[in-house]
Amino acid sequence: MLPIKVHITPAGPNSWKPILVLAELGLPYELQVVSDVKQKPFTDINPNGRVPAIEDPNTDLVLWESGAIIQYIIEHGQGPYFVQAAWFNHLHPEKIPSAMAWYSAKLNRILSVLEGVLEGKQWLVGDKMTFADLAFSVWNERIDALISCKPEEKFDRFPNVEAWHERMTGRVAWKSVMAERAKIMDAQNLGTNE
Repeated sequence: MLPIKVHITPAGPNSWKPILVLAELGLPYELQVVSDVKQKPFTDINPNGRVPAIEDPNTDLVLWESGAIIQYIIEHGQGPYFVQAAWFNHLHPEKIPSAMAWYSAKLNRILSVLEGVLEGKQWLVGDKMTFADLAFSVWNERIDALISCKPEEKFDRFPNVEAWHERMTGRVAWKSVMAERAKIMDAQNLGTNE
């Protein structure tokens, strides 16, 4: 993965929000300090003249506003490998063992990163649950289906991730939303892992 270029002004606190998430997730980045956010060439990146802004050479995406950037980082730090594991392990019309092994290994690498990040911590970022935790929880709930293992084995070798996931799935909001999901899935005759 090529480093994500993060445009910042060092004194502004918003600039550092996505950088903390990138660092916590172990994703490569490079900083680009902007001297004047209201002038070109920066206004070509963000016409609003605000930082942070990112340029992701992996997807050719330019994005600004810290909340949008953080959401993007979280989805691209986890989602693509999880989706590809699901595709090759369950949905692809032919079984390609090398692709199945590759994406399952990538999924396990992400879990390994999370395991390290969560060492001695309750949550991914700071001392409270954030969007970062929520974004991971729905994918983590389905790991067993993605890599074709028993549900009780999905967090083998990742006790910090397992404890973190149990904190998430023990919350009232999680239980309520998943009950609503199950009801809709049942109404549409879908299995729990469809």
